[in-house]
Amino acid sequence: MNVTMQEVMKESGVAFGTSGARGLVTAMTDRVCYVYARSFIKYCETSYKCEHTIAIAGDLRPSTERILKALVKAGVDSAWKVVYCGRIPSPAIALYGIDKALPTIMVTGSHIPADRNGIKFNHPQGEITKKDEQGIVSQSVDFDESIFDGAGMLKSAPELPPVEAEAEENYLKRYPAFFGSKALSGLTIGVYQHSAVGRDIVVRVLESLGATVKPFARSDTFIPVDTEAIRKEDEELARDFAHKDFVDAIFSTDGDSDRPLLADDTGMWLRGDVLGILAAQALGIQRIATPVSCNTSLEKSGSFEKICRTRIGSPYVIAGMESLVDHNDSTISVAGYEANGGFLLQTDLTREFAERDSSGNETRVTRTLPALPTRDALLPMLAVMVRVREERMCVVDLLKKLPKRFTLSDRLKEFPTETSKAKLAEIREQKLGKKLFGALTAKPSRFAKPDANGNMPAPFHGDIVSIDETDGYRMEFDSGDIVHLRPSGNAPEFRCYVETGDKERSAELLAGCMKIMEGWRK
Repeated sequence: MNVTMQEVMKESGVAFGTSGARGLVTAMTDRVCYVYARSFIKYCETSYKCEHTIAIAGDLRPSTERILKALVKAGVDSAWKVVYCGRIPSPAIALYGIDKALPTIMVTGSHIPADRNGIKFNHPQGEITKKDEQGIVSQSVDFDESIFDGAGMLKSAPELPPVEAEAEENYLKRYPAFFGSKALSGLTIGVYQHSAVGRDIVVRVLESLGATVKPFARSDTFIPVDTEAIRKEDEELARDFAHKDFVDAIFSTDGDSDRPLLADDTGMWLRGDVLGILAAQALGIQRIATPVSCNTSLEKSGSFEKICRTRIGSPYVIAGMESLVDHNDSTISVAGYEANGGFLLQTDLTREFAERDSSGNETRVTRTLPALPTRDALLPMLAVMVRVREERMCVVDLLKKLPKRFTLSDRLKEFPTETSKAKLAEIREQKLGKKLFGALTAKPSRFAKPDANGNMPAPFHGDIVSIDETDGYRMEFDSGDIVHLRPSGNAPEFRCYVETGDKERSAELLAGCMKIMEGWRK
């Protein structure tokens, strides 16, 4: 039987989002995953020079093993060797593929609930681009339909191959080889493990850098930790842990451990777009690509030579980073980050470190960190904590040095993407932004206190001074407040991002915006 990728996407509803193909587990049948993998392999055969070998890995959600077996069957039926790298972080399997010049697939739904899953593709040089995505979905595949039952499941699923440990081992060695074995000596770091696939790797890397590590809250049940919309229970958990047990910081990640969560010594989680700035400063990055939704302290800090603002999604950040590379000067460092904290290193990074021998004599050593142009959770957290130790300060001290801009985000869950797009079109075409959100963004705030006579200020609207439609609908008001509306690219969610110059004001504005958006469910 011959089937096109377009047909499978239409029939199943499993389509590409900003981080690969995702959908409900019930929709991601063995047949759907098999055709996706066969299409990716077929595309790689014609578009990249690589041996007929593919490496796969997965996260810890319940449906992952079944999907991995469907990928093994796809590889075998394509006459390709399948290397199984086990349950490891997304950046670890991507790094393995880059080192071996192999395409790789990661089975993960990242932060989304366990009733959903996904497939993330990497070509031999790194994460796929939008051009690659188009090439994959244009493929057609010939296969024997009889290998599947009526529900689209394999009648005889293969066993997973023995685990190839090299992918995990190389990732474990990556950061000690760069920062040094004493880079975090003297620091105590908590690790919120939950159900993240990299929960033990994070502990091992921190220990290899000299830190004292205190793991906590390990879970056998999958927990959908979203680093861009942190759950209240995770906020409370970190604060309680920091209150009861001294730590310099707390590390955690999302499900596939490519997006970081870093908390200071009080247990307050940092926003990913703030962590990205701090990490880039700590690493001495010169040029940065980041989505339009991220905190504008990036520009206001004056720390970077060039900045490229992109659409939301790692493929767009990768394209932005590529545009910043100076092909005539290999010393120019380029990186990118997203609002979820995932940090991408486009170029090799060379840095000088100070080291002391047993006699206390200091020497300077130069080391290079190879590029890894895909989201990584460990690098930004490690970079910040290495700087904290080197400069004998705390995370809060670094935050105080940034211009005061505060971003917050939330989302309407189970809100159909098409409905979100229709609402944005209505706002755009009828210029409703000022009418809907102007009262929330005016100065003084409509939430201002009454005057001495008990009178509230008369309601009025803030004026929109700029609109950015790079991705969604981003409005900047004359007060300096920013409201950004965007349908999610990988889930039925309608996201809202806000930014102001005051933390409480941002919380106030976000609450007001979400109240307005909740009314759109009717």
